[in-house]
Amino acid sequence: MARASRISELIARLPGGRAGAALAVAVLAGLGVGFTLVPRVPAPDEQKIEPLRVELLGQPLTLDESATRGALERVRRYLARRFVLELGDGKRREVYLGQLGAELDKLHLTDLVRDARDLTSPLARTFRASAPAPGAALRLPLPVRLDRDVAVPFLGTLKDELDRAPVDARMDLEKRTLMPEVKGRYLDVDASLLAIERALSSGAASAALAFEERKPRRSSKELGEVKFDSVLGWFETRYDRSMKYEARSFNLRIAASKLDGHVLLPGEIFDFNAVAGPRDEANGYKVAKVIAEGELVDGIGGGTCQISGTLHGAAFFAGLEIAERYPHTRPSAYIKLGLDATVVYPTINLRLKNTFPFPVVLHQTVKNGVVRAEILGPSRDRTVTLVRRITDSIPYEEVERPDKLLPAGQRVLGQRGVAGFKVRRYRIVRAGAHAVRERWDDVYPPTTQIVRVGTGAVSDDEKLAQDDPHPEYLADELLVVTQGPDTRDESGDDEPSDGVMWEDRDPGRFGKSGWTEEAGMPFWKSREPQKSGSEASDPPGKKRGKV
Repeated sequence: MARASRISELIARLPGGRAGAALAVAVLAGLGVGFTLVPRVPAPDEQKIEPLRVELLGQPLTLDESATRGALERVRRYLARRFVLELGDGKRREVYLGQLGAELDKLHLTDLVRDARDLTSPLARTFRASAPAPGAALRLPLPVRLDRDVAVPFLGTLKDELDRAPVDARMDLEKRTLMPEVKGRYLDVDASLLAIERALSSGAASAALAFEERKPRRSSKELGEVKFDSVLGWFETRYDRSMKYEARSFNLRIAASKLDGHVLLPGEIFDFNAVAGPRDEANGYKVAKVIAEGELVDGIGGGTCQISGTLHGAAFFAGLEIAERYPHTRPSAYIKLGLDATVVYPTINLRLKNTFPFPVVLHQTVKNGVVRAEILGPSRDRTVTLVRRITDSIPYEEVERPDKLLPAGQRVLGQRGVAGFKVRRYRIVRAGAHAVRERWDDVYPPTTQIVRVGTGAVSDDEKLAQDDPHPEYLADELLVVTQGPDTRDESGDDEPSDGVMWEDRDPGRFGKSGWTEEAGMPFWKSREPQKSGSEASDPPGKKRGKV
């Protein structure tokens, strides 16, 4: 109304009064008819927009009323197929995407199809604004996600299988050749998940897993020309080859193979746990008896300590520096007190330092019931003597444990007690006119004697009523062992030889049968014959061994 009133006012002011006004009205009316008859030209942004060409999983998607249903069915078929994981080293593994917890986000896919059909949607406008090539198609991403609670454990299992520790360059002592280093790798679970999700988003049929590469510490270039013509030090222990201890013997060979041929440069420290690696099933170890808090129990990698102890003995008599070493929590039948070396991955370790001005090579074998360790180098000039004295013993206690597998009131020796020992050791290293003496003090805690007391019904299983077959532990109060080029028979008939080891033993108060009972410790007399295995099972006196 205001606009009409304004027009009337303007007309009234036109010259000529009412006649002029009539003329003006006629002109305006003619103009209105003219505007009506002239065709309207659309604005540039109102030009006709062609529908988008859309692809899903590499195939055209028709944007009709059934587009959403067709897209859902196509993605479901994709998720039902097998997916290829590229494991590296040219290896591949086919898996179902369900094993990775792949899930389709239906709502997101529905929104994508709807926006593709709507020419005014942000998705369509953004695609057009990107100035695609003529006829280019909009490729819809796949809204597929991985359920981490499913995918992470699956990749964790693959990680146990695919992880590979780096292997240093080493000597093949059988072929007398240099074995090159091997790079290690570790599966990166997070990066692998991201790679799989990206592959799924694009509709790919495979994804490459991500690995973190680890370089070995020792390359073949560093070793140069290593000489290993002489045995600088050696030591042997024995193991039971019977089927009962088959798993333990297997562990001995696994651990020895990881050490054999390892090269130690001048001033370098050998780390047993780093070289032998974790004692687990992934590294090939089996379940066998181990010492845990003084008791023999089943554990993965049982027997590894015999490898470390034998190596410690060889390093001891070679004159290498013993940088780190720990005694067991109970004496071991396969090695003498003071020469053992317990290892527990990754906390308790054996570390040896090469104090020679040339590289040395570790050589360890397990065969025919003997574990043998050697330290190899160009020549041997050190004679080494061990002097070990047991200064005191620590009494063990006896405890009773109820056992429902035994008849009520029956008593069986579950674990024989072993006294603890306080040990002082000396190592005397002689090279020509020079001699160096070192001293260590070891403490072996006592092993509790366990008596099983029956609380159950009568049993016909005779094996349940058998006593622990281990005998009373005997140990020489004084032990002197010498090895090196100046070792010879005291009779004077033998020439000096670096392949000879001499033992001089005095049983003293701890090497005689029945000493624990005389010392007032609870003594159990077994019904079955006891097997040998104590340190002082050999007759006292002197003993000679050769390479």
